[in-house]
Amino acid sequence: MTPEVSVATSGRQLRPAAALHPASMPDLAYSPEVARETAHLYERVARVIPPIEWVGFAPYIKAINDLKRSRNAVVLAHNYMTPEIFHCVADVVGDSLQLAREAAKSDADIIVQGGVHFMAETAKLLNPDKMVLIPDSRAGCSLAASITGADVRALREAYPGVPVVTYVNTSAEVKAESDICCTSSNAVRVVESLGQPRVIMIPDEYLAKWVATQTKVEIITWKGHCEVHERFTGDELRAYREADPGVKIIAHPECAPDVIEEADFTGSTSGMIKWVYDHQPSEVLLVTECSMIDNVAV
Repeated sequence: MTPEVSVATSGRQLRPAAALHPASMPDLAYSPEVARETAHLYERVARVIPPIEWVGFAPYIKAINDLKRSRNAVVLAHNYMTPEIFHCVADVVGDSLQLAREAAKSDADIIVQGGVHFMAETAKLLNPDKMVLIPDSRAGCSLAASITGADVRALREAYPGVPVVTYVNTSAEVKAESDICCTSSNAVRVVESLGQPRVIMIPDEYLAKWVATQTKVEIITWKGHCEVHERFTGDELRAYREADPGVKIIAHPECAPDVIEEADFTGSTSGMIKWVYDHQPSEVLLVTECSMIDNVAV
């Protein structure tokens, strides 16, 4: 079976690209050559990837790195990507804001987005004349799925004249109906930049509530949630603290308010990583997607 690759052909849609012909497929067997050429990469991730798993990853890593050099492609990987992608394949890593900025100034002919569907759409919006690939067009986001363009139009009718601030974790259709976009890194600054007494902030209810604690601007929310971050509870974190009083807890602002209250720090994925590097805690609990924990541990 040949792998499916998807291409962002417009700001709104992705379509499947032609599958690779079997004759053009690289040899994906683990060999002494593959071992030699990927040994320096394995040194980066040996702490989190056991040797038995590396044997399966290494041939793909070599093939991808060879192919991107030959095609002048750049791989952008979100902080949530697994370690073999984040540390061994990616050219640029970061949160949604960082990846959007890098996509805008990339001189590569092809952009490969290691992330979910809306990230590839964003990269395409910023690079309309370039080919943008996403390895799996089914890679979705529960937040992006929680709201449509029609929903935004209905909100505008309900709150005439109130600007709409849209989290970047949304489809291009929703962005097109909005006044301005933000990420978790710059949400407070974006809200305050509008100079309005109140704004509509969509779609993440918990992010909007967190922003409301950081500003005097009134925030009208939408009940969208991240299916990962909404799983955590304040009671769970209190139980962790009781079991290990020295642990530091850092959380993403997409978490529920009772989780944020228990955290020692709240910030975007890049903000969380920076906090760990700056403070060097002996133990830290990251309240976010599990792959990022491996990436930080490396």
